[in-house]
Amino acid sequence: MTRDQPAAAKWLARRLFPVLATAGLVLVGMGSTMWWGPALLGRTSWSLPHDLWGTMTAAQRLAHGDLAGLYTTPTGLVSLPGAALLLVPVVLVIQAAGLSLRIPGPHFPDPGAWLLAGPYAVVVSATALFAADALAEQLGVSRSRRALLAGAGAIGVWSVSARWGHPEDAVAMALLLSGVLALARDRAGRAAWLTGAAVAVQPLVLLALPVLLAVLPVRRWPGFLIRAAAPGAVLLAAAAVANPGATASAVLRQPNWPRVDHPTPWTPLAPALGHGAVAAGPVRWLAVLAACGCGLAVRRRWAALDSETRTWSVPQLRELLWWVAVALALRSLFEPVMVAYYPWPALAAALIAATGSWRALIPASVTAAACTGLAQGQWRGLWTWWAPVIALLLLTLVLARVAPPREARDPGPEERPREMMIAR
Repeated sequence: MTRDQPAAAKWLARRLFPVLATAGLVLVGMGSTMWWGPALLGRTSWSLPHDLWGTMTAAQRLAHGDLAGLYTTPTGLVSLPGAALLLVPVVLVIQAAGLSLRIPGPHFPDPGAWLLAGPYAVVVSATALFAADALAEQLGVSRSRRALLAGAGAIGVWSVSARWGHPEDAVAMALLLSGVLALARDRAGRAAWLTGAAVAVQPLVLLALPVLLAVLPVRRWPGFLIRAAAPGAVLLAAAAVANPGATASAVLRQPNWPRVDHPTPWTPLAPALGHGAVAAGPVRWLAVLAACGCGLAVRRRWAALDSETRTWSVPQLRELLWWVAVALALRSLFEPVMVAYYPWPALAAALIAATGSWRALIPASVTAAACTGLAQGQWRGLWTWWAPVIALLLLTLVLARVAPPREARDPGPEERPREMMIAR
């Protein structure tokens, strides 16, 4: 036995449930796109997440140094360049294998690139499950509840990766959750860099930034913000220098199509771009302002954080995760055009917050699964799709807020709360 084997076995034992969930996701993801899904829909071609091909095209251009083409047709990229950077490794393997990155369609129904891109997208998305499990372990959650957390989280990861082809959302959440864990371990610098990497991959995590700042002394804000802004700023600046017009149009306007996806009550406020598209970017300032309100609420609850010493208990960290979930949920609440996977980041954070007791975790897992399942519906009624999805999302947040009973049995060693220092 080599020296590395005991460490690998120990890691596998600690992360057994995310490992099993990832393996299951690969099987279900590939099966649902290549066999079961097409059979249920009566199709002969594979049911593939077409958005992934646009991002892979951007990744191909990035790999070849074509920064000017990141935000031009047919990439459809509206996120920061980190989303394309994430897919560069699998794109290089696909090219080395001699497979085409041609977008699937009637004349190209079964692209061989999916045999590589599909498992890769699922595996990198599953990093969110490992980050969630690490946080649950830090919170002292029992292995049985961690198993349910992994299973419930896998349902959302399937929607993000195999169903819709946006692994960047899951990777951004993995980085953000890892940043929260680093903050809990008194590593503010590491937390800032992880948050910045998350923003560079998917800027939606910016909604959680006011909540993270709220638990830091004001004197630590400048350093945290500089680190959190650096990765995304560097990548975006490179793309903007190469093609300023296309970069500004994609990143600031964030075009979306309410006739293709799902309209919301905020759709009329989004500027029209022509050809049925609207600019989703400007309306998102409502969510940003509301997220700042969340940060103020957290700040008022922890007004004494500027003291020289501050020990955080497990319930306090759990509450921080709940506020992160609330902040992330604001995207779905104020989004002018919704897509099925948008609620997932908030659901993922809420499920971790709900791990304090079975009476919170079980119903929260059920409602999160119901929200994910209902969101897959193709109908576009404002009150038959958007309203029920938002209601289930909000219900999950409410259920995740349920506190553990005070008169609880003496927990085992793996369940005992751990006092954690928040960085000062």
